[in-house]
Amino acid sequence: MMPIRFAVLGCGRMGRVHATRLGADARATIVAVSDVDRLAAERLRNELAPEAAVCESLAALWSRDDVDALLLATPTSLHFEHVVEARQRGWGLLCEKPLADTRKRTAELIRLLENDGGPPCSIAYQRRSWAIYRTLRREVLSGRWGTVRAIASHSSERWQQTIGGTWRDDPAVNPGGFVGDAGSHKLDALFYASGLELAEVFARSWKYGSRVEVMTNVSAVTTNDVPVTMDFVGNAQHLGEDLHIHCEHADLMIRDMRVWIARDNQVEPVSPLEPESNPVEAFLDLLEERCENQAPASCAWPVFQATEAILESAATGKPVKLDR
Repeated sequence: MMPIRFAVLGCGRMGRVHATRLGADARATIVAVSDVDRLAAERLRNELAPEAAVCESLAALWSRDDVDALLLATPTSLHFEHVVEARQRGWGLLCEKPLADTRKRTAELIRLLENDGGPPCSIAYQRRSWAIYRTLRREVLSGRWGTVRAIASHSSERWQQTIGGTWRDDPAVNPGGFVGDAGSHKLDALFYASGLELAEVFARSWKYGSRVEVMTNVSAVTTNDVPVTMDFVGNAQHLGEDLHIHCEHADLMIRDMRVWIARDNQVEPVSPLEPESNPVEAFLDLLEERCENQAPASCAWPVFQATEAILESAATGKPVKLDR
């Protein structure tokens, strides 16, 4: 079977992460790379895909007839244009999160991607591939531990210290700051693992000298009245995340990147774990029709809605209800 031919658009940090995975999988080959920073595109080509062409313009990329799928890792504000162009050419699409930067664009892209009859599109929400989150979801949705009673999420990262002079510190390109960027993974993980969506949020945010929001605290309730607390600390000194889903008969938790279950004041690891994967491997499985789409375009909507409501609440100081 011939390898699936990929173009890589956006050769920064995440573009390189995904391109490295593509290069390590015999089912894929990178035939073209492109970035507004030609040197970044050349570095990626030289280090990870020496046979690929460097496209100096978007027109050169879109004119190629040897591409099956696009790996899209450009800034969020450019996603709409790039997704539409890729779909007009019938390319499959693995898109970095968030899917788009506005409510209208997000809704339009979801409608397009779910109705154009083209090859699959997946959003690169990594945690949907990780064994620990897949296992947590399995246990929560199994129903064996009863209904969910409360959820608590903590996210910390040394993020502010790295964004100076980059698009991540530009509110026009990265609306939402830490919540809209790295925090979107945590919001998606909460929805994915619990099967629940938010109905109302109250939030406060701090910029700590940056142009975008760095720290945000959230108090929320789900559509079935489950209380949720979340905090996003974008100026911490380490990368960390915890997700606790408290059910009637057990507490199910991700803590220190392991899955735990607590019953009768005893805490123990959950086993067996679901298989480990990553967005590239899962997308290639999807293209080969070996699995269902675990991160379809529609999963971008609850994340966008929650982010939008969190930012509005933080700006107004008032609770915000989410559209059903």
